[in-house]
Amino acid sequence: MSFACIYIPHFILQAALRAEPELRAQPAGIVEGTPPLLAIVALNEKAARLGLRLEMTKLQAEQISGLQIRNRSAAHETAAHAALVDLALAFSPRIEDTAADTIGLDLGGLVSLFGSLENLAQKLAARAAEFGFSANVGVASNPEAAQLAARGFSGVTVLAPEEEAQRLGGLPVSALNLRVEMRETLDRWGVRTCAALAALPVAQLSERLGQEGVRMQELARGANVRALIPAQGTAGFEEALELDTPVSELEPLAFLLGRLLDQLCARLSARSLATNEIRLKMKLEPGEEEIFPVADESVLQRNSTRRKSGRKNSAARQTAPSVYETTLRLPLPMRDSKALLRLWRLHLEANPPVSPIAKIEMTAEPAQTRFAQTGLFQPLSPDPEKLEITMARMRHLIGEANIGAPEPMDTHRPLAFAMKHFDPDATAATDSDDFVEQAGRATTAAAQADSAPVIALRAFRPAMPARVEVRADVPVRILFNGVCGDVIAASGPWRNSGDWWSEDPWNQDEWDLEIEFPLPRTRETKFFAMDRGSVISRGVYRAMYERVGGNWFICGVYD
Repeated sequence: MSFACIYIPHFILQAALRAEPELRAQPAGIVEGTPPLLAIVALNEKAARLGLRLEMTKLQAEQISGLQIRNRSAAHETAAHAALVDLALAFSPRIEDTAADTIGLDLGGLVSLFGSLENLAQKLAARAAEFGFSANVGVASNPEAAQLAARGFSGVTVLAPEEEAQRLGGLPVSALNLRVEMRETLDRWGVRTCAALAALPVAQLSERLGQEGVRMQELARGANVRALIPAQGTAGFEEALELDTPVSELEPLAFLLGRLLDQLCARLSARSLATNEIRLKMKLEPGEEEIFPVADESVLQRNSTRRKSGRKNSAARQTAPSVYETTLRLPLPMRDSKALLRLWRLHLEANPPVSPIAKIEMTAEPAQTRFAQTGLFQPLSPDPEKLEITMARMRHLIGEANIGAPEPMDTHRPLAFAMKHFDPDATAATDSDDFVEQAGRATTAAAQADSAPVIALRAFRPAMPARVEVRADVPVRILFNGVCGDVIAASGPWRNSGDWWSEDPWNQDEWDLEIEFPLPRTRETKFFAMDRGSVISRGVYRAMYERVGGNWFICGVYD
């Protein structure tokens, strides 16, 4: 059985470089501590050549020309570790979360998939580079030997069982991650390599260093055998980015969001997953004025309420930074970072933050990928990702309330409905829950179909204004759409009202009117069926009288 270990050297630095890849080409250092006692805790080779050293103060480091200094970020390190776990799970379901910078893998059964251990180790290193890491990969016959090889050798190292002790013997004892006291003791003894530690007598070593010393000797020989402690991947996928300089324009913000989306989609792809919901949380610098430009005045009007409420709390924002939170819900699972970035741009143009941004957190809810089987002789349907982008652009132009799927409103207002975001999964779930009830209604409707007449109201949206002549409170003549007709029969009124407690109440009378229109023989209209022989057109219409405004409208025609 074989095991592998992925080790990320200089993890603190690599976590920062993963968040800002442009720093790889520049001398960079990471500081940690409480101001003014900030000190260097990590640096790259370019910075070392310029004279930067560990434990230098920030004031000393700032004297080096061209040096890029960043604060240590727990959010960056947490996201980097989660990405490292996803990287390991892309190859094996049996992994061990050894440390923040170290992951162990059980390679059982993987050789047949990759051909050889060398090829598998190279694939691990290449995939780590795609995730933004420069990783050391060690492969050996037990987890401890693989970990020691990854920590002691750079690049990819594959140890054959018969040569493990020899190869590991040349490593310094510092590769064993010893305690300070034990390292000082071994140094006084002149033991500086794993081979020298492995050559010590076991009994005398146990007397002086105890069982911990014996265990370290077994590690130096590559003879410590144990089982992996299994670990599981996280349920959520989160990336964070802390900014030294707040962002106040949409273009640089889109660039940063694109970087986070690339990282999230790479992690989702490693786990063979997609996402149907992405949450964005941004920490804002205190501010009063909206700094992101939007497309048109209608967007400003839609957001005016939110800005006013934010200005009322401006005093609170001066003491604590405000937070902008929003969610992008998708009708189907996606993991195309470019398509997601276009959706986020449109979303932020319609709902911009109100202040410069200091920190970005993005969380993706995992979902199973979408599979579709098309036919050889069927035309290709539009790409769902492109369709969603088109819908987002239309929402940005005409407003979210004017596009989507119609949904009945919880009101008695006639013909009232609202537009909601189209979500086929939610619709399918609702349909499955109501299957029994729908089946019962369908059976009842089928039984009554033969006995009950069927009539439908074709609604006019918007309703057409009309002028009505009334005698004895009954309509007798009506003019709408440029045509005048006589009321042959009238049924009504049916009075209804509601929402009197809101800003948009209604109070109206409804009538069903049979109207006769004398029309010229050559004239046709789409609103009534014409009898060419008599040159008379009749139809049954739904009319509505607004009691508050005193206006008449034609709401629809009966088929």
